[in-house]
Amino acid sequence: MNSGRQLVLHGAAGRMGQSIMRLLPESTLQLSAALVRPGSALVGELVSSQIHGFQGAVEFSDAFDPDVGCDVLVDFSHGESFSAALELARYRRAAFVSGTTGLNALQQAELAHAAQTIPVLWAANFSLGVALLSRLVREASRALGPSVDVEIVEAHHRHKQDAPSGTALHLGRSVAEGRDVVLETVSVNDRSSAPRARREGEIGFASLRGGDIVGEHTVLFAMPGERLSLSHSAGTRDLFARGALRAASWIIGQPPGQYRMEDVLG
Repeated sequence: MNSGRQLVLHGAAGRMGQSIMRLLPESTLQLSAALVRPGSALVGELVSSQIHGFQGAVEFSDAFDPDVGCDVLVDFSHGESFSAALELARYRRAAFVSGTTGLNALQQAELAHAAQTIPVLWAANFSLGVALLSRLVREASRALGPSVDVEIVEAHHRHKQDAPSGTALHLGRSVAEGRDVVLETVSVNDRSSAPRARREGEIGFASLRGGDIVGEHTVLFAMPGERLSLSHSAGTRDLFARGALRAASWIIGQPPGQYRMEDVLG
């Protein structure tokens, strides 16, 4: 096991949690606790029984041991348990990294409040490539201006339920930030519900679902006589776990505040 900073993982039974533990040896972080839901069949089991090659005697637990070290708490759980994870990070004065989706307005406010005392980073997508894409999209949007037509196309596996994806909406907000507008006032998610010509300043979204597509996103800037496309394609879900581990390593020691994946890039 690594001898670096100590990581508490909240949501260790989930797909992202399992990937993070499997890829942990690539980082300088050490797993100190693997937290799962109360009643989980994993409670009391050694992490090494589920994660091939994991070294150490850490067990899955549904309660946090106050004697366990915690430099950063990484949360990939569910909306109903997000607040408890954030409160634990605040109590321990630990950095907080979360990819839990579906946060409500109150939980977003809790995140902002926690950022007054600890460093926090929430992201819908932990891909470093998407973080760079977001930066490029914002710069392109600012440079090209609001008269350019922008459409965002995303594709995911057949089982994904939400549309547009959280990443597509994040990219849409980057476009909106470049134009100094609020995304919700200019976004169009379904053109079939209001058949009409495109209006200037709209940011359109299109969603494709099929097969086992991990994630593909394209931001199209359409101008008279030319088009600019900025795209990202994910080939494996491991890239999200690697991004989360990089974010967790980076945020330790940062001053209190709200951060995003673009900040991790430097």
